[in-house]
Amino acid sequence: MRIRPISPDRLVTELTGRLADAATADGAPARLRVAIDGASAAAPDELAAALVDPLRAQGRPVLHVRAGDFLRPASLRFELGRTNPESFYESWVDEAGLRREVLDPAGPGGTGRVLPSLWDADADRASRARYVDLPPGGVVLVSGPLLLGGGLPFDVTVHLEVSPAALRRRTDPALAWALPAFDRYAEEVVPASFADVVVRVDDPRHPALVEPGGDA
Repeated sequence: MRIRPISPDRLVTELTGRLADAATADGAPARLRVAIDGASAAAPDELAAALVDPLRAQGRPVLHVRAGDFLRPASLRFELGRTNPESFYESWVDEAGLRREVLDPAGPGGTGRVLPSLWDADADRASRARYVDLPPGGVVLVSGPLLLGGGLPFDVTVHLEVSPAALRRRTDPALAWALPAFDRYAEEVVPASFADVVVRVDDPRHPALVEPGGDA
């Protein structure tokens, strides 16, 4: 592999071009479903948000969906305690709801009627969001941790890779209990081995694209 340093602004520009091209390629789905996968220390929500306006400038309707708005109710998430890494890894995100309300409607043959959020985790109740119509050629960006390897139907996957040392250094101490879940994800899923785009973000000011060929 080859590691290519890139500025944050240039990263957004290159990803925008790649996603816009994917949405117009021969045989592309009517809408593009994109995963921006990474631990909170990698700031996947921030990257997804940064892509919205540039994609719209390319003529692409865009909807940004946070996995954090598709969590399961607290009674299910915290069944084994509020800081259980196994529960965080296996059952925090309502993957069935994410598929039903976002990914399937945005997929081939889908209606395009997408729900931006399902659950208000702070209030622990349904978010009461209204459905949004994503037209053909639109892009839905789904951001959050642990999105890959579970069979969710994405058309393009972006993985934000953080080394174990950097992950521990940059994770909020209040969230350190979840670190074993990310260790397990790296070992069992190995998202960097199959994601369409891999970005190393040990230092968010100096990201680097991991590209096939060359030396690391």
